[in-house]
Amino acid sequence: MIVLAVARKELALYFGSLLFYALAAVFLVLAGYRFYTNLGFFVLMGGTDLARGLWQYQLLDVEGLLLVLVPLLTMRLFAEERKLGTLELLWTYPVRDAEIVVGKFVACLAVVVVLVAATAVHPAMVARLYVVRPGPLLAGYAGLVLLGAAFVGCGLFVSALTESQLVAAAATYGILFFFWMVTWNEAAVSETALRLLVPFSLFDRFYPFARGAIDTRDVAYLGLFTVTCLAFTLFALDTRRWRGLR
Repeated sequence: MIVLAVARKELALYFGSLLFYALAAVFLVLAGYRFYTNLGFFVLMGGTDLARGLWQYQLLDVEGLLLVLVPLLTMRLFAEERKLGTLELLWTYPVRDAEIVVGKFVACLAVVVVLVAATAVHPAMVARLYVVRPGPLLAGYAGLVLLGAAFVGCGLFVSALTESQLVAAAATYGILFFFWMVTWNEAAVSETALRLLVPFSLFDRFYPFARGAIDTRDVAYLGLFTVTCLAFTLFALDTRRWRGLR
């Protein structure tokens, strides 16, 4: 299957890159540090709700780390191929754009899932001393995967627009931070405008997951955000492909 072949190729590039291991190490070290500080607050400083509050804070911290990590993982997906000229070569084969896009998306999302799953060691450590309810944690991790998919979709779209990896990463940060902080400056907008903006905020969409709840509206939004980004990626590839043929 072509999608799996593309995904395997991308995974081989990820796991054969020193940059990936450096990013993964920084991500896991920072996630571990935030776990240490959060646990210290809730145990040593007298946190009131260890079972719920600790994981809420931890999941929000991992969410923020994903916001920093994912654009660095997606920036090369199409930009590097455009710069090297291998994307035009790929178009000479009987491969559809959709198969290329889905294959790259699946590979990058798989890497994100592996890194997120590695942070599950933290609740496993706490479970040896305290009761850890699996339900809210599973909801939180499901939210992280959905959010990671949205981030990957956005990064994939931006990478398809440029040959520069730095531009791709910077533009992805800009788009994600906009959707992240669209409702944070509450004093600058009216209450009516705030109500209109809340449905588009990635932070507000993830927050219920961090609290252990799965809302189908949040699942639908994150899924629609991802699918829309993939559709835009296909459109961008198709447009630049025909320009190159003229």
